[in-house]
Amino acid sequence: MQRYPRFGGPATASQLAEKLGESSGATSYHLRQLAAHGFVEDDPERGKGRERWWKAAVRGLAFDDALLHDPNPDVRGAADLYLHEVATTQARELSTWLGTRTEWSEEWNRSTDMSSMTLRLTPELARELTEKMHALVDSYRDLPAAENDPEATTVRVQTRSFPLNTP
Repeated sequence: MQRYPRFGGPATASQLAEKLGESSGATSYHLRQLAAHGFVEDDPERGKGRERWWKAAVRGLAFDDALLHDPNPDVRGAADLYLHEVATTQARELSTWLGTRTEWSEEWNRSTDMSSMTLRLTPELARELTEKMHALVDSYRDLPAAENDPEATTVRVQTRSFPLNTP
């Protein structure tokens, strides 16, 4: 099971339309479709009058690895494509950070990490390590100290663990 977090915060259809270069009618339609399938929901705390705010319905998505072994080859192909798109997006996010790091303070530059470590593990130990990393990251969610701190910003934490084919 792999989890992928949501970010960007609540928004209106008009805000999303501007950001995506689409019409607010198109984004409204797609938001209603996403809501019908449980991906987004109304954010009643933000709406004023006719203004409708939307937020992610869950904090992250879970990927069911069983999809990679589905009897239907179309399902397997779609699942494989999805995982490759996630990997591409993560690589693009890291590359974007590297390209814009001079725009950030020295303190932020010293606070980032791009490590690579190699371990010899069994599948069970690899799963345990992943669970512990996720639990550690989860313990940093919604810390009150960072909620209203002007120095706080959204930080992407990417973890990867996979076996290497080494000679």
